[in-house]
Amino acid sequence: MAKATKCHALEKAIDEFLTHASIERGLLPHTIEAYGRDLARLMEYLKGAGVRSLRAVRREHLVGFTRFLDRKGLGPRSRARALVSVRRLLRHQGIFGTTEDDPLEGVSSPSFDTPLPRLLRPDETNSLIEAVDTSTPIGLRDRCMLEVLYGSGLRVSELVGLRLGSVDRRSGVIRVFGKGRKERIVPLGVPALEVLDHYLETARPALAKRSSPDCDAVYLTRRGRAMTRQNFFLRIRKIARVAGIGSDRVSPHVLRHAFATDLLEGGADLRAVQSMLGHAGLATTEIYTHVSRSRLRQTVERRHPRGGQRPSGRRP
Repeated sequence: MAKATKCHALEKAIDEFLTHASIERGLLPHTIEAYGRDLARLMEYLKGAGVRSLRAVRREHLVGFTRFLDRKGLGPRSRARALVSVRRLLRHQGIFGTTEDDPLEGVSSPSFDTPLPRLLRPDETNSLIEAVDTSTPIGLRDRCMLEVLYGSGLRVSELVGLRLGSVDRRSGVIRVFGKGRKERIVPLGVPALEVLDHYLETARPALAKRSSPDCDAVYLTRRGRAMTRQNFFLRIRKIARVAGIGSDRVSPHVLRHAFATDLLEGGADLRAVQSMLGHAGLATTEIYTHVSRSRLRQTVERRHPRGGQRPSGRRP
């Protein structure tokens, strides 16, 4: 009976952590699901190793856990994410004094190459935005969404989640609730503000005729309902085809990447870009400095008279 109780204690600790992450931290459902998968694997391994409580977890167990994940065929990225899940579980339990130290101390995370984000050149982004026919309320809405997305670097969930009270047109900023319901203030440039004003004054009232009185979403469908991520994804792919850009190269997240990269190439401070993107750590934002260097190298290769030549292996 004691053994079953200890097993239950391990499961209870994980359930408490997932509940805390979902309700108190407000993490997205897919994040909670990923934590749940990782910690279910941890529990499977610990039970197989005879460990029945988090209090008994030691460094050698977590080294063994990474090998266990490798044997299951998980790649480096998935194994690294699993260790993040374990660390957060232990940190959460440490708040209540159930772990005295960090058994992950000294356990190295698997290394992996971070792929560079797909990018649009500035002229392609401009073509995409200009391809929208703004003669209809739907077209003006799409143009507004593209301008705001490229002008602010919002996540698509943040864009479709904008509410009328989030927009301060006088100050030229929007209030955004990002991951974990963390609030940030993001400024908008003149093009985005102008089209946002035009949309709110003309197109949205037309679309809102079929809305319920309590609908305060900024962006509405032709039926007067709040826009969804899926709907906008389909719209942006359609616009890309009109602009003559491969639809597989365009998505809302690609415009977020374009925002960050174009800002950095224009001389923006890395920490300012981090703040506008809502990244928790600077390392996530630093990938765009690598993108900038990569694009600069491609520009040299295309534009410089000798940039496209490859070494022949012979000395001059």
